[in-house]
Amino acid sequence: MAHSRWIRPEVYPLFAAMGVAVGICGFQLVRNICINPEVRVNKEGRAAGVLENFAEGQKYSEHALKKFVRNRRPEIMPSINSFFTDPQN
Repeated sequence: MAHSRWIRPEVYPLFAAMGVAVGICGFQLVRNICINPEVRVNKEGRAAGVLENFAEGQKYSEHALKKFVRNRRPEIMPSINSFFTDPQN
């Protein structure tokens, strides 16, 4: 009974949005800690100083999602956009 007073159905979308935001932040944090070439967690890596490893940096910045969307138009629904904007259809 007390639980229905604190958690109402109206706040479920807020919980979902906050969960997605926290998930994205957590993913980016883990990604940076694990594979970012500029982040060094262990002592040996920190003692190495500044490394000029351009190939590793290029590999990190050119990830699969960036390669996938590079030559695509920035549209969410291209078929609907072309239907309403193309006079030939």
